[in-house]
Amino acid sequence: MSRAQSPSAIPNLAQPVAAPLHPWQAALPRLTAEAYFTNLQDGAKIETPFRMTFGLAGGWGLAPISKPIAGKSGHHHLLVNRELPLDFKQALPFNDQYIHFGKGQMETVLTLGPGVYSLRLLLADDKHLPHFVYSKPLKVTVTREDKDVDPRSLIKKGISFLNVAPDMRLKPPFRVQFQASGLNVAHLSQKEKDTGHFRLTLTPQGGLKPAEMAFINGQSEVWLAPPSGVYTMKLDFMDNVNPGKTLAEPVSVAVRVE
Repeated sequence: MSRAQSPSAIPNLAQPVAAPLHPWQAALPRLTAEAYFTNLQDGAKIETPFRMTFGLAGGWGLAPISKPIAGKSGHHHLLVNRELPLDFKQALPFNDQYIHFGKGQMETVLTLGPGVYSLRLLLADDKHLPHFVYSKPLKVTVTREDKDVDPRSLIKKGISFLNVAPDMRLKPPFRVQFQASGLNVAHLSQKEKDTGHFRLTLTPQGGLKPAEMAFINGQSEVWLAPPSGVYTMKLDFMDNVNPGKTLAEPVSVAVRVE
């Protein structure tokens, strides 16, 4: 619950669904509640336009602001050359230094001109009141801006695994990170049009029963500890309004758990 919420306000919010953990899901590591950049490191030198992607750890999930929801949920904000706010009970402003992603986006395209910038992610609720969920600041250098590139051309609708690749060997517990591009992530209970949630299916080699995990509270990563063996991981992006419908082509990858 955000510090700015009073107990009397909670009944007015939609409540996240308590989804039971699959036996192959591992407990979350301690102190992992954070927002983070998934394709950018401190000290990076980039050219713009640059597609930047976001992640969210610690069991937190994305939620568009149009339908408020309780629990560990929020939407990303990109802080450009700004420190964390001193007062987390004040709503974040709307300007070029506080960029809001209130539809449940996991990405943006930077169009900054040449120079050195400090970038930071901060999660906030539907009223733009910050949570104590944020990233470390990154210093990046924009070396060149190509004005002939249309920023919209860098967004390709689809989903992907961020940190697993074909034939990768994995030792439990391990993290699997998901990415949605050109798509908005939300809690299933929000029933928000044109949003979805991730679903992961692990199928063991040899025809054993697949394990299906739906991340109905807007999560974009999971920690796993399945038995040793070879698995096919399949990632789907499920429509939050039409049950059983997908909003993107699925992606699959075969991995070995040791």
